[in-house]
Amino acid sequence: MNDDMLPRDEAVQLIAPDGTLTEDADYPLPDRGALLDAYRGLVEGRRFNDQASALVRQGRLAVYPSSHGQEACQVAAARVLDGAADWLFPTYRDAVAIIGRGVPPAETMVLLAGDWHSGYDVRAHRVATQSTPLATQLLHAVGFAYAAKRRGDDTVVLALCGDGATSEGDFHEAMNFASVFRVPVVFFVQNNGFAISVPLSRQTAAPSLAHKAIGYGMPGQRVDGNDVAAVLSVLSAAVRRARAGDGPTLVEAHTYRMLAHTNADDDTRYRERAEVQAWVERDPLRRLRTHLRAVGALDDEIEARFAADAETLATELRTALNTDADLDPEDLFRFVTATRSPLLEEQWAMLRGEIERTAAASGQAESASREGASR
Repeated sequence: MNDDMLPRDEAVQLIAPDGTLTEDADYPLPDRGALLDAYRGLVEGRRFNDQASALVRQGRLAVYPSSHGQEACQVAAARVLDGAADWLFPTYRDAVAIIGRGVPPAETMVLLAGDWHSGYDVRAHRVATQSTPLATQLLHAVGFAYAAKRRGDDTVVLALCGDGATSEGDFHEAMNFASVFRVPVVFFVQNNGFAISVPLSRQTAAPSLAHKAIGYGMPGQRVDGNDVAAVLSVLSAAVRRARAGDGPTLVEAHTYRMLAHTNADDDTRYRERAEVQAWVERDPLRRLRTHLRAVGALDDEIEARFAADAETLATELRTALNTDADLDPEDLFRFVTATRSPLLEEQWAMLRGEIERTAAASGQAESASREGASR
């Protein structure tokens, strides 16, 4: 067995929950500039999550799978890629990573608001559309990376998924193909302990999800998913390996979602409050803030600036989703096929007739009301 492919017994950690440093011979601590930028991302990500959850309660979002508590994974994923060459393939829970790649907040939320549009220009931002079905984006990511390799492009693809996705057949097919053809892709599993209500113990008997990598002939590594410094360092190494032509890597981040699976989920039915509370002390934002304060890299002025930037982001999202869209009913038929079929024309004619009749009846009722009021 190739020991170089096996993950560590303990997850890589560079900053402990109390903010103190943990030396590591293989993974260097990112410099202060990178850590400050990551902290800014954590502040913005937390505020974005809170605002999106509030918009669900207000009826402006159909659903929101919060990444509260997982922001370190999200922030690192957005920052380890080359903005001009690399691609991110996200899941439905990766909105913070998507905005970290420069996608406007309002466009990021289009899918979750229930709009039929895809939401953002994937080519402009090099971010694939969010995937709701588990693991399907992994096959797409591998295919995209393989095509880039065949073209000779200097492209690395980072494919995000959760622990539940590793129980899907698509996960295994993607891993196998990527390794056989040495595809420049990094598989990043955010293991938050549950596939909705199914705990990890009911999904796998492996020592860790990262151990699955060696079965496909690729290295696997475990990282403390609430330590943004460690996630940055481990992912950066995997990206460099892929770019050098050495093939894929599987990285498993051990993290926790502090809120329910989505607003439609009651997580009290499958996990104890004490378990959730235990993860509060491992909060990624608090951890990095403590470290940066201790080394003198963060002060009240910088904190205030980051908080203001985060509030601007939240305001932008709130304003966009509180603005009613001007909908055109013909869009239901306009983009189904390049040339509209006779059946679609007939259906549109029926709907248009109903709209016109409703408008005429409404106008008549309003006219009658005005006449009654004038008598």
